[in-house]
Amino acid sequence: MKRSIAALDLLLILPASIFMLSLAVRHLPFARDAQRIVMWYAGRGWTLWVLLIALPLVVLVSGGLALLRERSRLLAAETATAGVFLAIVAVHMMMN
Repeated sequence: MKRSIAALDLLLILPASIFMLSLAVRHLPFARDAQRIVMWYAGRGWTLWVLLIALPLVVLVSGGLALLRERSRLLAAETATAGVFLAIVAVHMMMN
């Protein structure tokens, strides 16, 4: 059960991870594809709500509930990552 939750959480957090990594490296000289990914997310309104808020929120809740039952470093890392991503998105939304 723990492995299936961890695998599902990893899949759910992947789109937000790709976006955050692209944001971090998009200004590097060789990161043309990273800028394309950022612009793809920016060009579609649903991506913010689904890929950057809803999916990390699902990971945060499911990972937190799974951690209440039994400890796992992978689940803890995924849950913490989801929380950080949600915090970054929330701060960004409040600043705009």
